[in-house]
Amino acid sequence: MKKLFNIVICSLAFVLLYSCKTDNMNYSDAEVTAVTALYSPTENAAVKLVSASSASLFFEWEPAKTQDSGAALYELVFDKVGGDFSKPIYKITSNNNGYLSNATITHKTLNTIATISGVNPGESGDVIWTVVASRGLNQVVSKEVRKLNITSLEGFAEVPNELYITGEGSETGTDQAASLPFKQTSPGEFEIYTKLEAGKDYSFIDRKSGTPRFFYTDDQVKLKEGNEENGIRVTKTGVYKINLDFNVATISSSEITKVGLWFSPENKVLFDLPYAGKGVFKGTGVVTFRQESWGRDQRYKFQFEKIENNVTSVGQFGTKVASDNPPNASSDPSYYYIKVLANVTQWDDKWKFIDAVDRKSTTISIILQGDKEYTHTVQVN
Repeated sequence: MKKLFNIVICSLAFVLLYSCKTDNMNYSDAEVTAVTALYSPTENAAVKLVSASSASLFFEWEPAKTQDSGAALYELVFDKVGGDFSKPIYKITSNNNGYLSNATITHKTLNTIATISGVNPGESGDVIWTVVASRGLNQVVSKEVRKLNITSLEGFAEVPNELYITGEGSETGTDQAASLPFKQTSPGEFEIYTKLEAGKDYSFIDRKSGTPRFFYTDDQVKLKEGNEENGIRVTKTGVYKINLDFNVATISSSEITKVGLWFSPENKVLFDLPYAGKGVFKGTGVVTFRQESWGRDQRYKFQFEKIENNVTSVGQFGTKVASDNPPNASSDPSYYYIKVLANVTQWDDKWKFIDAVDRKSTTISIILQGDKEYTHTVQVN
């Protein structure tokens, strides 16, 4: 009887295992047709790339069909002219994680594709593209191929991994070993908050020792590579935020004219935080919480004024990690991390002071340095 029971159990296990394997194989081996029509862009379409982060090009094709009526997945693939897509130079999943028969490709991605294909910065060249449809383990490359002409961005072929500011007009002078670091915000993109002295040269370097590469601009728009003799000057001594994008070889800057403590309950700046040097803004004042029916309101963030292209505007720094509670001794340092907010509001993206700040002299420091997270400190005096 026991032997018979074991045989039955083994038989059931075999049936279940075979059934699972069969289901998996049915899914994995489901046939999928090749995409038979490419809709957009049209054959020999031309695109001139621009540096705006929102710039993109829309690709669309006819959906494939599958044997099991399930959804096909798609990859848009690119190759050099004359290639057969057996080793494509670039692949990207279609919209909605591969389930839609279209794809939105940013100009920055298209610039990467152009660079890989051999197109020099600022020049034009052709690439070809098609679509790979898949279902389970089956993949089918469309026989339809389109040619796309790309005028690339004037970016750098070799993008620095780190960046520093140096020169007589910078905060650390000509001592390259002491030069202040930029923060890398994305691959090839850097920013720094620093003070510049009018009428004196400064430039950017990719390392603090050895033989660095030097970068500069002569029109405050296009970023160029030069040597130690190439410098940049400002006409007004002040604190500046400088942004560099090596992917598109551009530079922009704004003068930060004021930073202050924004107290949300009062809907205003309570006191200023003057620039203290090396990316730090620091100020001292008394903060009195606002009495409400439910308790004392201690919400705050920071507000700044800037001048860019001769236009004055207001922005705010707020929480990078959202929280609706005041910190305590065990709070993670990320509670104090800072980011520039997309909009200026009274309440959004705020912090809360600890109770000890109420009616006390308090020193607040905003620390915007390239070698660490942007953050701030609150010290009751």
